[in-house]
Amino acid sequence: MQAKVSWVDNLSFIGRSGSGHAVVFDANREGSTAPSPMEMLLMSAGACSSVDVVSILQKARQQVLGCEVELSAERADSIPKVFTKIHLHFVVTGHELSEKQVARAVDLSADKYCSVSIMLASSVAVSHSYSVNNANQTAESE
Repeated sequence: MQAKVSWVDNLSFIGRSGSGHAVVFDANREGSTAPSPMEMLLMSAGACSSVDVVSILQKARQQVLGCEVELSAERADSIPKVFTKIHLHFVVTGHELSEKQVARAVDLSADKYCSVSIMLASSVAVSHSYSVNNANQTAESE
């Protein structure tokens, strides 16, 4: 895997992935125009884990309508201001979802599949939780 990051101006950069996608980073504390590199890292952990959770639930034939992960992180007070704690809380919505299947999907992502959060867990306290929202059948038809 390869990527390239190029300086634009001030503290803004454009990252280009080997697959041809581009994303903007901005470390400017005031007047920021894009997420900072640390925010991107946090969101990457959420995206990676969410892909796993949705995929695992779909393979288990769960009727998933939505999956959000609420991320919170704490950083060290001194430089380098690395993450010291990251928490991922999944909110999974669907029809007749099995709480057992959601728990299994979150656990598998945390322990086996999500390369981003597993990599971070070697130096950061990473925790996971979830809630299940079973959608009302009548609400869907409105």
